[in-house]
Amino acid sequence: MLVKTYSAAVNGLEVTTVTVEVNITRGILFHLTGLADTAVRESKDRIVAAMSNTGFKFPVADITINLAPADIKKEGSSYDLPLAIGILAADSKVQSEHLNEYMLVGELGLDGRLQPIRGALPIAIRARAEHYKGLIVPKQNIREAAVVNNLNVYGMESLWDVVQFFNGQQQFEPTIIDTRREFYEHQNHFDLDFADVRGQENVKRALEVAAAGGHNLIMVGPPGSGKSMMAKRLPSILPPLSLAESLETTQIHSIAGKLSRDTSLISQRPFRSPHHTISQVALVGGGTNPQPGEISLAHNGVLFADELPEFNKSTLEVLRQPLEDRKITISRAKYTIEYPCSFMFVASMNPCPCGYYGDSTHQCVCTPGQIQRYMNKISGPLLDRIDIQCEIQAVPFAQLSQMQPGEPSSAIRERVIKARKIQEVRFKDSKGIHCNAQMTERMLHQFAEPDAASMDMLRMAMERLKLSARAYSRILKVARTIADLAGSENVLSMHIAEAIGYRNLDRGDWAERGM
Repeated sequence: MLVKTYSAAVNGLEVTTVTVEVNITRGILFHLTGLADTAVRESKDRIVAAMSNTGFKFPVADITINLAPADIKKEGSSYDLPLAIGILAADSKVQSEHLNEYMLVGELGLDGRLQPIRGALPIAIRARAEHYKGLIVPKQNIREAAVVNNLNVYGMESLWDVVQFFNGQQQFEPTIIDTRREFYEHQNHFDLDFADVRGQENVKRALEVAAAGGHNLIMVGPPGSGKSMMAKRLPSILPPLSLAESLETTQIHSIAGKLSRDTSLISQRPFRSPHHTISQVALVGGGTNPQPGEISLAHNGVLFADELPEFNKSTLEVLRQPLEDRKITISRAKYTIEYPCSFMFVASMNPCPCGYYGDSTHQCVCTPGQIQRYMNKISGPLLDRIDIQCEIQAVPFAQLSQMQPGEPSSAIRERVIKARKIQEVRFKDSKGIHCNAQMTERMLHQFAEPDAASMDMLRMAMERLKLSARAYSRILKVARTIADLAGSENVLSMHIAEAIGYRNLDRGDWAERGM
């Protein structure tokens, strides 16, 4: 007897419907075809035990199973459930008349209980696109799958429940989630707030400019000056996620298995802070079983690199192309996968090996040559992609104990949102351009062309401060954002002057001067 059940294969963000064909004839052999990996081939042992502990007997017969299309690799344990239901249906233990209306995914425990799987959300989206009546997932995945409307999503606890469902012996209700209500309810709840940061007004201003224009930023300062503290609060001043951005971000985290059980949609921009020992594969994605890397998990959010020079230089260099293209294509012998990775890159570092160059409270013991070699750990092309370079000093205790709480994130966020709305109108006809940091050279001449006085100031600053040529367009982009924050239609000299102050590391005498 031939029976078909339906599941799905996740390849990057692409999902392919998989038809599980089960045929039972007289004999004793078990055949599994369709380019299955080790986890799928091992499913027979799990299925045999799950059936036994659920009250069913694994059929003694010649069982042939094909996972179609057979030229796409099938990975993971999510095929356990459709395989088990297909075998039971072919053995006349499960009614097969409604199997073609549902997509099934789930890993089986030896006791017959369903275990969570990765990628439930993109699979649900595919099931709806293919016009399936419903999707059956493990109960732990129900909240992320149920955000897809116009699809009946059932969260099951065990193989027994699924058998009862198809045999019509027990009624189950689909899970319904008010996606929009839950999404908007959690958008403005942050554990960290800029009100906790006392002092450092110039750095908070730089972070506000970075958030308003989507600019990459690096903070340079001694240990204990608050670099990491302020970076972790950056998501609280970024514009809220749109529903489309949230869905795309949630899909990536679902594929990587990073969603918690009580999460339906990610409502806040992600903040990823990998350790400096991270490998290239963990950073950009890939591997034997391809998974999204940290840059994709930071999509629509922030990627924070603390102690930037401590990262392996070759690891940092792989960031260059994703920072420009905002997507990463991973090509290997057996697969090619593309992940989105549109993120703000924020980094922090000490100014020298000892950490106290320019610090008023500690004596630096590094020579200019040592400082320069330390800075050279960050390549020019990578530094070229960082628009704002901000120096930071530690706040003395005498001032720290007297200061009032800082401006709350909510107030800063309002200004950032207002500036972003101006940019939305500006780039409404430009595909793929959403903020000032993404402007092309042609757009710079169109939207950020300074007047004659501002151009003279910029020319003088580049000559006097020995700014590199690559600083020119970065200054104009940042100046355009500063003008947006001020509500100015044109880029004025005061905006250029502030933007010039954010290019400290481009100064030719940086390692020879005092901060």
